[in-house]
Amino acid sequence: MEIKPNRMDYGFFKYQQEFEEKALEVLRSGWYVLGKEVNAFEENFAAYTGAKYCVSLANGLEALQIAVKILGIEPGDEVIVQGNTYIASVMGITMNGATPVFVEPDAYYQIDADKIEACITGKTKAVMVVHLYGLVADMDKIVSVCKKHDLRLIEDCAQSHGAKYKGKMTGTFGDIGCFSFYPSKNLGAFGDGGAIVTDDEEIAKEAKIYRNYGSEKRYYNKVVGMNSRLDEMQAGLLNVRLSHMEEITKERQELAKRYGENLRAELITLPAEREETETVWHQYVIRCDRREELIDYLSQKGIGTIIHYPIPPHLAEAYAYLGHKKGEFPITEHYADTVLSIPMYTGMTRKEQDYVMEAINAFA
Repeated sequence: MEIKPNRMDYGFFKYQQEFEEKALEVLRSGWYVLGKEVNAFEENFAAYTGAKYCVSLANGLEALQIAVKILGIEPGDEVIVQGNTYIASVMGITMNGATPVFVEPDAYYQIDADKIEACITGKTKAVMVVHLYGLVADMDKIVSVCKKHDLRLIEDCAQSHGAKYKGKMTGTFGDIGCFSFYPSKNLGAFGDGGAIVTDDEEIAKEAKIYRNYGSEKRYYNKVVGMNSRLDEMQAGLLNVRLSHMEEITKERQELAKRYGENLRAELITLPAEREETETVWHQYVIRCDRREELIDYLSQKGIGTIIHYPIPPHLAEAYAYLGHKKGEFPITEHYADTVLSIPMYTGMTRKEQDYVMEAINAFA
């Protein structure tokens, strides 16, 4: 049996008729950019998250870039972010000329809320929380620190569509929540896509201007903006998938539950959920000190895996100019050396999951 680490075609086949009908509807409409599908998706996604406003964008990185820009964060400013995130989180900061200040993760792979305050300086303007793998950060502590020090709060929710902290959706705790709709996401498009959500009307207005060449009215440009628009086709297809998000989330939660109940933990560490949170399991991430052996063993069995992520941003060649050295963030680096994402996707069958679990347990 061959099992890929992710299957996006299964998610298509599950709702194939609805996707195909929507695609034809958009094609026949004759309107392909900033039309009724985008408007509908923005309304639907805002309602889904519980935010007042949603502004759709071309991708998740530009959602982060625009969020940092709109909050007035500039060269010389610092933004606190967890060390073990995907590098896009950091790029959203540095593309605006600001400096990332890394904080070690906690036992749940999220930013360690107890270590944020020690990193605040006179240059600190914001904290960027990344709800990594579909798990959730300790938002009570983080919100409290941001209020105490008058800091902006950005949430990177690229992997946490629908995840909740004490019943409240991720993306709605801070000034701006940033989302990606890359095809592999729980709420994935069939190409690139992204969005920000906010309760601030002025932020939403600025984002809409900035995404469209800095133009509020066609050919009248208020600022030097960019082209970052979600197209009508992706918006329409996202509207279809969004209507099934409750089912998609429950399916992934059931898969994670089966992994947790059946995987032996002699040689691996299973992921843990923070109390009073609802995890959406974008990835199911284990840790193993003998990771390369495990990867090879599973590969021989036809089971694919992915490392999210093998090189932490502070050690990436792109950020060598920041001057960080190996050993500076030991927890981050330990996670980078041991984490492994095992197969998890919409439409995964019990037979497929049983095969994965049997293989891992045999290795253990």
